[in-house]
Amino acid sequence: MHVFVTGASGWIGSATVADLLADGHEVTGLARSDGSAAALEAKGAQVRRGDLDDLDSIRSGAEAADAVIHLANKHDWSDLAASNAAERAAVQTIGGALAGTGRPFLLASGVAALSQGRPATEADPSPFHGPDSPRGGSENLALEYVDRDVYTVSLRFAPTVHGAGDHGFIATLAAIARRTGVSGYPGDGANRWAAVHRADAARLVTLGLGKAPAGARLHAVAEEGVPSRVIADAIGRALDLPVTSIAPQDIQGHFGWIGAFFAMDLSATSDATRELLGWTPTGPTLIEDLDAGAYTAH
Repeated sequence: MHVFVTGASGWIGSATVADLLADGHEVTGLARSDGSAAALEAKGAQVRRGDLDDLDSIRSGAEAADAVIHLANKHDWSDLAASNAAERAAVQTIGGALAGTGRPFLLASGVAALSQGRPATEADPSPFHGPDSPRGGSENLALEYVDRDVYTVSLRFAPTVHGAGDHGFIATLAAIARRTGVSGYPGDGANRWAAVHRADAARLVTLGLGKAPAGARLHAVAEEGVPSRVIADAIGRALDLPVTSIAPQDIQGHFGWIGAFFAMDLSATSDATRELLGWTPTGPTLIEDLDAGAYTAH
């Protein structure tokens, strides 16, 4: 299958491209820089130049492919409105290009705010609708294209997709610990984050391309929930720093933009996904990665 991948040189995307190629797929990756293009070519993928704002390139890539995997996101925490608008426009462009074709359209989403007081499951619909909602309501928007003969599948990633080389949320928390001299956790540290290793997340994407039915919501979750206190303890061990609770009123000041996320309970299960795809995560746990030094060199 010829697969067009946005975000192909990103943290999850680069691992996904490698997994797709190993499975025998032909891959074209969207690349916005010479470095990204060279990295994709070195893996054996084809390159289409462009970025998330280049809707013409995205449209052409989608039209020329047998399937689209949309993993790109601006992740501009200083201008979430712009990030959300770009995400929604890209989904509209891809959905429009694939309408009436029956081709697969897999897109990245997350497990945040899907449930209250319990781990989120695949059966929980996203509460985000419309252009002003998180990620521009992209999951629900993409799923609407199922009625227009697009084979949409939502890929809900755990808040931490971890591993050596990660520059995401856990790396940010480690950087804050270095800067402040303490590894902090919010309140009593009982709130939990789901987690998955990068290699396991990439494998789920490839399996989802071949096995998930249209309209499916897949959970890339290996660990249902790691308490924030346990995460902070591991960061403290890795960096040889004291570990301390951060009072609720001080969370924003201590952690900055990531404070609101680190204080949330973002636990989720993946039982339905595992049964559907035969997916069995085998990578290290989040704490194993932290204890092995995956975040000490940043």
